Amino acid sequence: MSTLSLAVRDSSTMLRRNLLHARRYPSLTLNLLLTPIMLLLLFVYIFGDVMSAGIGGGGADRSEYIAYIVPGILLMTIGGTTVGTAVSVSNDMTEGIIARFRTMAIHRGSVLVGHVVGSVLQSIMSVVLVGAVAVAIGFRSTDATVLEWLAAFGLLVLFAMALTWVAVGMGLISPNAEAASNNAMPMILLPLFSSAFIPVDTMPGWFQPIAEYQPFTPAIETLRGLLLGSEIGNNGWLAMVWCLGLAVLGYFWSTSKFNRDAK
Repeated sequence: MSTLSLAVRDSSTMLRRNLLHARRYPSLTLNLLLTPIMLLLLFVYIFGDVMSAGIGGGGADRSEYIAYIVPGILLMTIGGTTVGTAVSVSNDMTEGIIARFRTMAIHRGSVLVGHVVGSVLQSIMSVVLVGAVAVAIGFRSTDATVLEWLAAFGLLVLFAMALTWVAVGMGLISPNAEAASNNAMPMILLPLFSSAFIPVDTMPGWFQPIAEYQPFTPAIETLRGLLLGSEIGNNGWLAMVWCLGLAVLGYFWSTSKFNRDAK
């Protein structure tokens, strides 16, 4: 069997293993999934009228605010799912299963690839569930073309892959699951400091650079533009740079740490 065939076979096995773990122990995934749903309902039904009036400078229009916050909530969902990835990787490293895998004739990189692909699939499934809730409470994307929908889906997958590789690295450096969860907490907190809920230009001047120069804001603005037909500007290529940069950084960080621990 060639090296490529071996890598594909073992990665598929590790992917099935991680998906089975997610199915047998769904509590972590459900807890992380409930956070964006609760925030969506909270901001729409409790703060929706006030926030929409403040953003638009006119009368309250909850439907416009739903359209505004849904892209940010979808990307926040991806960030929350990757926290579970960090915890899962940390558990594997501390419970001894990785040491056992290393004694077997399997492709070394398949362990990490299984975690990454499994996490990306879970992220997309979580996004679909949160998106279904958003549609149920009034979100509509009637102006998006088929090409824009495909671009939006591609952005979500790329963003999920980038954050997942970073989360894998966080799990590898964590001594236990609790530390992994804490290390990955920026994945949940950064969207709160972005343009997910209010425009950056309405924030205090000293806070605007924090919201602007981070990966979530350009990704949110790009997704918002694709789904709602608004202007994207330079956010599109900024989002791509962030996604590719984080993916490459996370990949080399994770693989180097994983290989170094094997010695």
